[in-house]
Amino acid sequence: MILGGGSGGYASAFRAAGLGMSVALIEKDKVGGTCLHRGCIPTKALLHAGEVADTARDSGDFGILAEFKGVDMAAVNKYKDGIVAKMYKGLQGLFKANKVEVINGTGKLVGPNTVEVDGGRTVTGRNIVLATGSYSKTLPGLEIDGERIITSEQALTLDKLPNKAIVIGGGVIGAEFASAWRSLGVEVEIIEGLPRLVAAEDTDSSKQLERVFRRRGIKFHTGKFFEKVERTGSGVQVTIQGGTVIDGDLVLVAVGRGPVTDGCGYAEQGIRMDRGFVLTNEHLQTNLPHVYAVGDIVPGVQLAHRGFLQGIFVAEHIAGLNPAVIDEAGIPRVTFTEPEIASMGLNEDKAKEQYGADRIKTVNYNLAGNGKSNILKTQGFVKLIAVEDGPIVGVHMVGSRISEQIGEAELIYNWEGYASDVAQLIHMHPTQNEAIGEAAMALAGKPLHVHD
Repeated sequence: MILGGGSGGYASAFRAAGLGMSVALIEKDKVGGTCLHRGCIPTKALLHAGEVADTARDSGDFGILAEFKGVDMAAVNKYKDGIVAKMYKGLQGLFKANKVEVINGTGKLVGPNTVEVDGGRTVTGRNIVLATGSYSKTLPGLEIDGERIITSEQALTLDKLPNKAIVIGGGVIGAEFASAWRSLGVEVEIIEGLPRLVAAEDTDSSKQLERVFRRRGIKFHTGKFFEKVERTGSGVQVTIQGGTVIDGDLVLVAVGRGPVTDGCGYAEQGIRMDRGFVLTNEHLQTNLPHVYAVGDIVPGVQLAHRGFLQGIFVAEHIAGLNPAVIDEAGIPRVTFTEPEIASMGLNEDKAKEQYGADRIKTVNYNLAGNGKSNILKTQGFVKLIAVEDGPIVGVHMVGSRISEQIGEAELIYNWEGYASDVAQLIHMHPTQNEAIGEAAMALAGKPLHVHD
């Protein structure tokens, strides 16, 4: 029995069904969760619409005579919502094909193997998987009104673009919306309390994104927290540390996502919690026998594909298949800004901390030497971090479309590839994928198109 039909929940349901178990899944909204309906998919559609706008604007750089006339937000939303609807229909078909029973309603854990659903119905299961997902957080003094002070969910349903948007939070969500909106013609200003944008990424990746954001006209304030937000006659006014006042049409609050666990009965049943998150062991088991947790309610990176992986892992663990324990650092990460940031494994600081600064070697291959990147007119790099006489433990990439290279980076890290292993592979020319090969060759001591 699975509580929640998002990425982690339905992946667990399908894998369990494939292993011959009878499965019931309880979902209060639509199956597919935040990722499909209010997160990954619609956000990336918005970002692609922005990319098309940029392409039209810059077409003259490629000798193409085109004219950018503006943005039809109703048509953008139709395109975005059409993709979501198509994928939702396909997902519903998979539930039927896998013979997973979907129970519509809000579930609450009322016993070690029992969930109560709206209307008093109780459902019992031999094993229970908690997968209730996450919500957009806010901060004291940031009261969401859905009109001028909004979250990412509401930002995806705007029927009119603001002239100027203020984004509070420069992490993945804030940076992605800032990038998309700027491409669509919005003036954007980001406020981030940490010292740099996308602070969870490698320092070099953050610096490159900041350089390009400045060039694109995206303003940002790092190391500054907001002090107050006030509605004005025509919009909003934000005061940040130091007294700077910023005016805009709306504020997007992008300060992270919190676990949906309140009112779910977890703590009442004795499940160990920490600030709303469900604590598990390496097998994603809670302290209650036969109760597991996956996805955004488990401490760690909140990514849809992490939920998929955990959901599959739990189903296989329950089936006795003894799957390999998940390495959190082995989960790929991408920020779909322009330029994109893609990373695997450890950043340089964490690698030095774990292995010792004197044992870490790095190579930073600039995309200026990569043919396909020049064709795309993008700037960035591929950075490899390796242990001396050991494997590559970190891959960090920045550039347009560079997310498409994360697959090889994932294999390198998870298969503990050495620079010499990667250097001997043929990388297709001309592709951005070559940049990984060039960086590996340099790290292995045999650089081809790069020199000190």
